Amino acid sequence: MSAADTSGLRPGDEVEVDILAIAHGGHCVARHAGRVLFVRHGIPGERVRVRVTEGGPGDRFLRADVVEVIAASPDRVPPPCPYAGSGRCGGCDFQHVAVGRQRALKAEVLREQLHRLAHVDVDPEVEALPVPGRDDDGLGWRTRVEYAVDAAGRPGLRPHRSHEVLPVDECLLGTEAVRGAPVLDRLWPGERAVDVVASSTGEVVAVAVPSGSASAPLLTESVHSGAWRADLTVPARGFWQVHPASAATFVDTVLRLLAPRPGESALDLYAGVGLFAAALAEAVGVTGSVLAVESDPRAVEVARVNLARWPQAGVLGARVDDAFGVPRPARRGPADRRARRPRPLRRSPHLPEHADLVVLDPPRTGAGRRVLDGVAALRPRTVAYVACDPAALARDTAYLADSGYVMGEVRAFDAFPMTHHLEAIASFVPAS
Repeated sequence: MSAADTSGLRPGDEVEVDILAIAHGGHCVARHAGRVLFVRHGIPGERVRVRVTEGGPGDRFLRADVVEVIAASPDRVPPPCPYAGSGRCGGCDFQHVAVGRQRALKAEVLREQLHRLAHVDVDPEVEALPVPGRDDDGLGWRTRVEYAVDAAGRPGLRPHRSHEVLPVDECLLGTEAVRGAPVLDRLWPGERAVDVVASSTGEVVAVAVPSGSASAPLLTESVHSGAWRADLTVPARGFWQVHPASAATFVDTVLRLLAPRPGESALDLYAGVGLFAAALAEAVGVTGSVLAVESDPRAVEVARVNLARWPQAGVLGARVDDAFGVPRPARRGPADRRARRPRPLRRSPHLPEHADLVVLDPPRTGAGRRVLDGVAALRPRTVAYVACDPAALARDTAYLADSGYVMGEVRAFDAFPMTHHLEAIASFVPAS
């Protein structure tokens, strides 16, 4: 392509670029003739040839994949999985990057997001999580894998930003138990997906979606956190951390940041099946109180079973924004017209007026300003925020600062090796 044509890059065009920096979302930033390209399969500092995959003249940016490495980073390694790379499985972002550099890149993203969106300067380390029986190679850690199913019933994985299904023999991120499940060697006609789940107690199940969703079995997850241990019931298709070390590590971290005392009151928002609520209930004792707030009906039902042994713990089945009596986030599109209908805003009478401690584990979009205003109004002495998205954590950090709470400490964990995802846990305390 001549220099005169470079401003009109279109899908399929190839150009040479320098990879400048890592960006949030599993891609890197490059520039060509004044255009920004978000490039997959590169490493900052490399010179590469890329092929444009999305975008065109007039777009703010283009998407591209590396098709040739001209000057490689010393951290470039051969991807261990044959399905990784341009145009293939989109589940992994960093299989071409040495594991240590992966964590450094994730820390850079977290640092940049907090600086840019919250004006908070931190220098986090993304800590490794151990996988029992494995070296620190970034593989063999997923206890839950969802395989997509194509129109012919064949299971596989989806390429990046694609609805196609790529047939695979195995997913190397899965634990040995997950990879050993007889799922990929059969057809699943009429299904959209099939989930393979291996619990910490040795149970392994495959649940077809949608036909098996309503009858998905309950599994037992055993959590050993310091001196605290609990066996919790978890729906096979419910939310649970997919790394085998995550649950115990996150409970340890939250408890250390909150330092709960006997007799204190605590809120567990976006509580799932009650993992943090159970640990807090044990810590505050029978003279304290814990309220778990969760919206998913199955999770609420299971959380009540999990927390039954702690009479000081209760469960409120509600969306967190509804419980605080604040508007839900705006949604787009005709499918969401019902969400835009006016709703009476009424704070739940079951929500306390004050809480000593609050833990939030919101979805990837974050908690949002209105919910965090409600949290700050409870006047907690410490808030623990569990985040799976650096940008959402940064936005919510800024909202908490507006409400008088500042970040005290942040830790980050490589709970999703080979991908751009990380888990961060931050504490917030009153600014005064």
